[in-house]
Amino acid sequence: MAGQAVEHDYTLSDFDYSLPPELIAQRPLPERAASRLLHVTATGLHDLRFTDLEALVEPGEVLVFNDTRVIKARLFGRKPSGGKVEVLVERILAPRRALALVRTSHSPKTGAQFLFGESPAVTAAVRGRHEDFFELEFDADIVAVLDRLGHVPLPPYIAHADDATDEARYQTVYARTPGAVAAPTAGLHFTEELLDRLRRKGVRCAHVTLHVGAGTFQPVRVERIADHVMHSEWYRVDADAARSVNEARAAGRRVTAVGTTSLRALESAARDGELRAGARDTRLFITPGFRFRIVDRLVTNFHLPKSTLLMLVSAFAGLDRIRSAYAHAVAQRYRFFSYGDAMLLERNA
Repeated sequence: MAGQAVEHDYTLSDFDYSLPPELIAQRPLPERAASRLLHVTATGLHDLRFTDLEALVEPGEVLVFNDTRVIKARLFGRKPSGGKVEVLVERILAPRRALALVRTSHSPKTGAQFLFGESPAVTAAVRGRHEDFFELEFDADIVAVLDRLGHVPLPPYIAHADDATDEARYQTVYARTPGAVAAPTAGLHFTEELLDRLRRKGVRCAHVTLHVGAGTFQPVRVERIADHVMHSEWYRVDADAARSVNEARAAGRRVTAVGTTSLRALESAARDGELRAGARDTRLFITPGFRFRIVDRLVTNFHLPKSTLLMLVSAFAGLDRIRSAYAHAVAQRYRFFSYGDAMLLERNA
């Protein structure tokens, strides 16, 4: 993979840490921008409020946001025999076909059918399997089915069932391109007011799209990191975003990715030191040793132990620095994961 360099034979235990369960945020704060912000620099750790980000960015700097929109991708249904079925749509392939994770008492075989809703029920049939995902064919338009029967696909570490608050808050204020099954959570802290203030300051806001897939919650099942196969996600960088980023870089201005998904889209689209417009799938797996071509700073939430996202931020800011930052965040009682607090990471030189 272009940009990848192996500097150490890392193992899964290199990316582990201890987290008291009570620090996992179960609900969003009443106000989006009321979160805390841990600024991680080469010289230290700085405890701030998220609104302090306005003072940390400069005119001409580009903030890149992922404008994907979370769909109500989780369906609860039943087998014809009455057994319970849970489906998490990963990707819509055609109006009536999708790839999905399926949870049942027994792994379903090709031809198996599931029923969703009542009077009349929607039927989905298993047409094949692709690694962890099943190809399902519905007897109705999938977008309409999800809109009517779907649930917000909250992460597995959030204990409550989704409700109206989640439907509003597990979505960025700038979401516009439906397709994600998980929110790009670093963007959840931004309000329209904060975005307006940033623009008035002269900060340039650009948008890319990366549809976050269910694979983001799949555990790494190998001990040796080099053996892990990264899940695939679709992304798009349009011509306007590429132009904004390339002009900023040419002028010596910083590029700040809002979220690991924005960073993955940008670095996946980097060629010869420039950002290229286009749309494709990416399996880019970023671990320590990766050579970043585009992104100078990263706004991100705190990530799960042993996760590919923790590996990414360790590559970006330095493994030792991330270990110190996470230990500090635990000690200072920061809120963790999707509904938790944020970090601003400076790229390790």
